[in-house]
Amino acid sequence: MIRGAEELDVPVIIMHAEIHEEMMPISLIGPIMIRCATEAKVPVCVHLDHGTSLSYLYKALDIGFTSIMYDGSALSYEENVANTCIAVEMAKRTGASVEAEIGVLGKRELGLGHESNHDDQAEEVYTDPEDAGRFVRETKIDALACSFGTAHGLYLKKPKLDMNVLDRVRARVDIPLVMHGGSGVSEEDYKTVIQKGIRKVNYYTYMAKAGGEEVEGQFGFKKMPFVNGGVKYNLYYATVEEGREKPVYYHEIVQWGIDAMKGNVKSALEVFSGKKH
Repeated sequence: MIRGAEELDVPVIIMHAEIHEEMMPISLIGPIMIRCATEAKVPVCVHLDHGTSLSYLYKALDIGFTSIMYDGSALSYEENVANTCIAVEMAKRTGASVEAEIGVLGKRELGLGHESNHDDQAEEVYTDPEDAGRFVRETKIDALACSFGTAHGLYLKKPKLDMNVLDRVRARVDIPLVMHGGSGVSEEDYKTVIQKGIRKVNYYTYMAKAGGEEVEGQFGFKKMPFVNGGVKYNLYYATVEEGREKPVYYHEIVQWGIDAMKGNVKSALEVFSGKKH
């Protein structure tokens, strides 16, 4: 992410989410993120994504994160407001900014593929514009994550974004808006939502997918369809001439993934920054 931003000379936000704690504790990855941001050639914000507990937000701020997100979207409106206000007061002590969410985004981080069809989704999952305006006034947050058709994880169908919801939210708030589940959205939709007030796009799933596909491609897998018991399957395999096998080192796999992910996110950053015409 940072390498791609440096090549384009654009600012960027790097993030760690509370749900990733078991995979990578914030006590370990946090200082690394701060160090990378400090040494970067472009401005880098170190952000905590989807913090659902105030104690975890405190950990991030104590480490030096410059931005935090409190996610109380699963709570009642009143509880969400109360906890978000506490998060804002906590962040003031270090000068960090606060993002919060109202409305419900489909799938949490690390979610598997899902269909995104506006007609199939209950209207109540989208951000209510009136609630959004009231929420921002009562909490005094710096950025608002709103739900208008995107979701975490892979899209099995093209996401249908409700631009009317976004327009109505924008008309009632005067702070930057955030789009979660941002990867996998079309270039045309990116440009439209940015024009309509989106100022932060959370981008991960399709960048990670690009890394995985590159690693898979390096092994030269072939596909052979077959049917067993009336069920269709695909068998993936690789062939190597005997005596010409080569060892595969873990650091090579990591580098393949990193390079592919950088290329993918760099393309996205070109769109977000307006450098792609």
